[in-house]
Amino acid sequence: MQRENEGLLLVVSGPSGAGKSTLLHRVMQERENAWFSVSATTRAMREGEVDGVDYHFISRECFLETLDAGGFLEHNSYCGNDSLYGTPLAPIRTHMAAGDCVFLDIDVNGARQVREKLPEAILVFVTPPSMEELETRLRRRGTNTEAQIARRMAAAAQELPQAAAYDYLVINDECEAAAQELQAIVTAEYCRCTRRFPYLKF
Repeated sequence: MQRENEGLLLVVSGPSGAGKSTLLHRVMQERENAWFSVSATTRAMREGEVDGVDYHFISRECFLETLDAGGFLEHNSYCGNDSLYGTPLAPIRTHMAAGDCVFLDIDVNGARQVREKLPEAILVFVTPPSMEELETRLRRRGTNTEAQIARRMAAAAQELPQAAAYDYLVINDECEAAAQELQAIVTAEYCRCTRRFPYLKF
């Protein structure tokens, strides 16, 4: 891949249990110019988490100051609490300017905000082949209570219709095949004439 090429911003969304993290890990392992955007949050760090790897853990005051300064590409709150989450904008611009493929793993609301601010972003929705399979995967984790499973299934039912607003839909039935599809999307986007023509030398 030509390093002088304009970078790519790929937003991946999908319900909990769709397998987004696994797919992203596989695709990023095969791309030397891949970079994953780590979100910032005001929630407390949990056991085993690493600052700057799992999240950028910052104070609420710092978060709000950054938000007021336009420093987040998107932001939101989750889980019925007052914890805030946001995607820092500056490092994304830096990596895209370097020609990197920037990956974001965010929900449909965050993806909508990204599309509004950066229309060139590519939106990919990842889903299991059925709601039944989604429930099976959530139960297989062994970490969710019945109430949590019910909430995540209800959230998925609301998210799935919004996939129609995305550029691509990856059905994660078999992980390797789905990873190849996601990799193909990245390759196809880098091959667009609008991205390559400005860098041709002839």
